[in-house]
Amino acid sequence: MPGIDKLPIEETLEDSPQTRSLLSVFEEDTATISSYYNQLFQAMHRIYDAQNELSAATHLTSKLLKEYEKQRFPLGGDDEVMSSTLQQFAKVIDELSSCHAVLSTQLADAMMFPITQFKERDLKEILTLKEVFQISSDDHDVAVNRYSRLSKKKENEKVKSEVMEDVYTSRKKQHQTMMHYFSALNTLQYKKKIALLEPLLGYMQAQISFFKLGSENLTQQWEDFLTNIGTSVQNVRREMDSEVDSMQQTIQDLEQASDLLYMPDPDPSKIPINRNLTRKAGYLNTRNKTGLVSSTWDRQYFFTQGGNLMSQSRGDVAGGLVMDIDNCSVMAVDCEDRRFCFQISAFDGKKVSILQADSRKDCEEWIATINNISKRIYLSENPEETAARVNQSALEAVTPSPSFQQRHESFRPSTQGRPRAGRTSSQSSAGSESPALSSLSLDSLVAPDTPIQFDIISPVSEDYSTQAKSASQGRRTNPFGESGQSQSGESEDSILHQLFIVRFLGSMEVKATENTDVIYETMRQILAARAIHNIFRMTESHLLVTCECLNVVLCASHQENKRLFGFVLQTAGGRVDGRPVTVCYIFESNNDGEKICDSVGLAKQIALHSEMDLEEQSRLIAASSRPNPPAADGQFLVLSNSQSEDSDAGEEGRKRGESEA
Repeated sequence: MPGIDKLPIEETLEDSPQTRSLLSVFEEDTATISSYYNQLFQAMHRIYDAQNELSAATHLTSKLLKEYEKQRFPLGGDDEVMSSTLQQFAKVIDELSSCHAVLSTQLADAMMFPITQFKERDLKEILTLKEVFQISSDDHDVAVNRYSRLSKKKENEKVKSEVMEDVYTSRKKQHQTMMHYFSALNTLQYKKKIALLEPLLGYMQAQISFFKLGSENLTQQWEDFLTNIGTSVQNVRREMDSEVDSMQQTIQDLEQASDLLYMPDPDPSKIPINRNLTRKAGYLNTRNKTGLVSSTWDRQYFFTQGGNLMSQSRGDVAGGLVMDIDNCSVMAVDCEDRRFCFQISAFDGKKVSILQADSRKDCEEWIATINNISKRIYLSENPEETAARVNQSALEAVTPSPSFQQRHESFRPSTQGRPRAGRTSSQSSAGSESPALSSLSLDSLVAPDTPIQFDIISPVSEDYSTQAKSASQGRRTNPFGESGQSQSGESEDSILHQLFIVRFLGSMEVKATENTDVIYETMRQILAARAIHNIFRMTESHLLVTCECLNVVLCASHQENKRLFGFVLQTAGGRVDGRPVTVCYIFESNNDGEKICDSVGLAKQIALHSEMDLEEQSRLIAASSRPNPPAADGQFLVLSNSQSEDSDAGEEGRKRGESEA
């Protein structure tokens, strides 16, 4: 259909604001067509009425001329010439009257019938479909709003079934009505041409047939022109018939394919969840606080655009920015009055949005999509392929392999791309990779069947539970088992204080502490477990690096994902099989993980030179932007958990809620 825009029938189920905006353009065009064609109909009706009047008047004239000879004029005499002339005129006019009667019939059939049919049938059909569509759209909004207010608590199953059936029925009715409405509006673009050209064609042909005037050339020219117009009308009619058939077939196919999508919470086994998306759009309910404890939910159309989350209300011309979701955190949350909710926290933590999806599938796809965008996968050449490859790598990471080397091929960086081991103490305590690493057994790194801990509580904290309860009054507790007797006073005197915002991924008890590969293996197992079990929540905390805290045996960041880092702690108390308990903790940082590891290395150097005075230690800090690695002990740090339960407490940088990877 060259030069004619079409309404996309395929997008009727999504019912996006863009589609509604395009629909409003078509409705405005329909209103203009209706106004114009009403005026044209009145003008043509005047022609038809005038032609009927002319035919009647001509017939009356012929009749009066024939009766002239019967008239008896008191002052006039019989004039046979005049009477004969008038009889001849009466005969000609009578023939003209017959021609006018034929012309009136031709105008009724060829001019008035097409435009009357267009006005009374096609335009009224559009108005009827518009009213039905508006009613079905309002019913669907009411049904969805009622469904959204369903409590997550177990209620009367009959009420829940009625609400879901109501959503199914209203959504199906809206979809079907909208598809037929779009089809009628698309067809109107053809019909308006036919309704304009066909009456004019009939009018001209009737006039030419009536008058039979003009020279042969002029007549031939008109006939050739009208023949071309008639051919064009037939071509448009054939194209319209083809397009109508195509749209009807599309409607049938979409009705069959969309049946499962009418349900608000479809079965995931029939419609699988896609976790490889880097773009997504759809309607969500957003929570807006109206008071300290009260809030309202507004339904808006949300869509991602690059690294931004946008929203758009019905009637808006364009969407508005909700937040920048680059490096953001997202997680599923529990709301007291709503289901399928998730929370997005901005990079700086100053803005938090809580949204509600229509189904569990939609909720998980939104979380996965925002998580992929947060990792900036959308900047790659093939974003969805990259996301699929990353997710597949996480799943394949738990597949057993005969050697440590093979199990790290897709996860840890190659040794050729690694910086020199002597660059910093955060990279390795051994200085270089051992030649026997390729044959190193996983059992020598991580004990078999070691549980993964996703809460930021170390396995040794139980040994200090009584002590911690008495010592932590009025201060934050350290989750790594330190006693905290004189921590506060000593750290205040420490020359090094560096604070980092981190998110806790998990921890595991490990066996080996001689090589940073134990940290890489722990990263692999924790990330794989999170991917397999769909664990999205993370605890956001403050990591304070000083010179007066716990001993860190190893600290290393991942070479490919710079935001990942981990460290191994060797506890002072508690032994297993005659050896100290060592635990590896894995974190994700907003900053480069290497910077945090470098800070730990600097703390180690200061700790090793504790006999220096403060001035010498200050010079050491100033000269140690990239410290060289010393021995593998003496690194110190404190983790202060400043997690907040209120998701709106992001105005202060140190108050953080839970977030998602």
